[in-house]
Amino acid sequence: MNQARQKTRIGRVVSDKMQKTVVVVVEWQRRHPLYHKAVRRFSRFSAHDEREECRLGDLVQIMETRPLSRTKRWRVVQVLQRREVPEVQPSEIGATVEQELVAIPSTPAEPSAAEAPAPAVTEGSVSPPGQPQAGPGEVAPEATPERQTPGDEGAR
Repeated sequence: MNQARQKTRIGRVVSDKMQKTVVVVVEWQRRHPLYHKAVRRFSRFSAHDEREECRLGDLVQIMETRPLSRTKRWRVVQVLQRREVPEVQPSEIGATVEQELVAIPSTPAEPSAAEAPAPAVTEGSVSPPGQPQAGPGEVAPEATPERQTPGDEGAR
């Protein structure tokens, strides 16, 4: 292809798990045909990275090229901006968590439901009609009186 006619795009690397291949997402906008609002669209391109210099999150420029594989029709021209990754070691992360746990004083826990004494059930207690019966060792649910609204006197 002629250099002047080749398309170029700028996008963000979202996957670098393959050998010499990166997946680049290019964001573009167009106006909605009915509502005339700008709509963001995303295109994913598999691009050839010969030197394997691209990392996840990098901003790269890609250029259209001849088909290199079933899905690769683009190649990485240059890395425009590197993604900054904080230099934190896993041992440092674990150390801060352990220090925070040691710094928090342990508070006595409230007694759980298993330790709390259960209210006594009398043998003569019967649930009102429409309420579920309590089994052995369970407390019967308290019945709530039904309310009547004004104008409901003749309904019953």
